[in-house]
Amino acid sequence: MFSLKDKVALVTGASQGIGRVTALALAEAGARVAAAARSADKLASMVEEIMKSGGEALALQMDVADAASIKAGFQKSLERFGRLDILVNNAGVTRDGLALRMKQDDWDAVLRTNLTGAHLCIQQALATMMKQRGGRIINVASVVARMGNAGQANYIASKGGLIGLTKAIAAEMASRNITVNAVAPGFIVSPMTDALTEKVKEELAARIPLGRLGTERDVAAAIVFLASDEACYITGHVLDVNGGMYMA
Repeated sequence: MFSLKDKVALVTGASQGIGRVTALALAEAGARVAAAARSADKLASMVEEIMKSGGEALALQMDVADAASIKAGFQKSLERFGRLDILVNNAGVTRDGLALRMKQDDWDAVLRTNLTGAHLCIQQALATMMKQRGGRIINVASVVARMGNAGQANYIASKGGLIGLTKAIAAEMASRNITVNAVAPGFIVSPMTDALTEKVKEELAARIPLGRLGTERDVAAAIVFLASDEACYITGHVLDVNGGMYMA
């Protein structure tokens, strides 16, 4: 089950954290992977790891805050692999601060990367998936988009918008056999949470029914499932991967 043999996946934000582990998990399941991120050096080591394991991968230096960069990256992927079956919109940034004092540049930067960038990537993917009459799009949202959190108005707006975008595109593309879903990770041990103190991490774990922060592999496993044929009757859904921290 959950074999992705002969499938091609493109993962944004693939140089570290959830994106990196997701790219490796998709390759492990048999997919050929186009790994996209701004950092070429980090991508190179990850692609090398996939190749050494017998997989096939391509490093794409791509900035999802730049429309031209997105278009060029998708074109390179198509030139290499000839098709696109799976898109994982994972790239994201944070610029936290209280709403009253939030600078417009911080607001714009987060929305441009986390939401507009995902929209532009979806547009590029759909051009190919519609011709193939099939595809999987998985957007990485967040538990805070489901429950709210002080000091993250821009981030939550972007991830909440991503959930809405997921449902809109799912409705538009269902007749083309293209499913569109989101995963909403809780607090995950990753570069994004590395800045937190151990005390804060312990306090967070105490709020989670399963008693621990999640792992990047927990999220990647959910993404692999949604990318697989076994998830063919699931679309417009938000899969919470949060240890029970938020229960819809």
